[in-house]
Amino acid sequence: MAQSNDTTSYKDIKQTVLARIRSGKWQPDSLLPNEQELAAEFSCTRTTVNRAMRELAEEGYLERRRKAGTRVLSAPQRQARFTIPMVRDEVEALGGTYRYALVSADSETAPEWLSARLALSPKQSVVHVRCMHFNGNTPFQYEDRWIVTASVPQVQQTDFSEVGPNEWLIQTVPFTNVELSFLASRANATVAGFLDVTEGDPVFTGERITWLEGQPVTFAKMYFAAGYRMTTEF
Repeated sequence: MAQSNDTTSYKDIKQTVLARIRSGKWQPDSLLPNEQELAAEFSCTRTTVNRAMRELAEEGYLERRRKAGTRVLSAPQRQARFTIPMVRDEVEALGGTYRYALVSADSETAPEWLSARLALSPKQSVVHVRCMHFNGNTPFQYEDRWIVTASVPQVQQTDFSEVGPNEWLIQTVPFTNVELSFLASRANATVAGFLDVTEGDPVFTGERITWLEGQPVTFAKMYFAAGYRMTTEF
């Protein structure tokens, strides 16, 4: 029996799908019901189903093809998987106390450089959020982010005064593709002021673009305070 949407999580759906695959109910190369049908079965949103199917595909159990549907793979295939880190978790993993502060959040027309970078149509609307993440009272990360309103309409009604865009996006919007760049840049006056460094000092900088089914979701630049260390596993 389907659970209510108050209790059905993407993890519940993953477990059920895996159980059906392992029991042989869904045979290798068989086509799964579409996301709308599964959402109706589990009494949940398509976003919840999408996350479960996406993770199972990333873990090598399913093959997802646009317009061709989702099929069970004949044998699980190991694939590299990237999880976007939540800044709160990074700070707490260091034994610190996470604190967030909003600098500004404004709806505006995408600047030309952003439109070119994300292949946006002219004068497309974005929400531009700037915020700080702290470890206690020590600067940890300055975040400068643009969110495409056409891809995430609910962002226009979102209040970022208490929850940062990094955390909100991770909890709200799935992604299908991500582009990451890491570089050493020099702090301009704004970055220097927020990170408590001298203007012109080198700072570790990350750039991240995410897409959902080919649609750009967000472009973010993250500037980290001295001593930041990034570790990932594949």
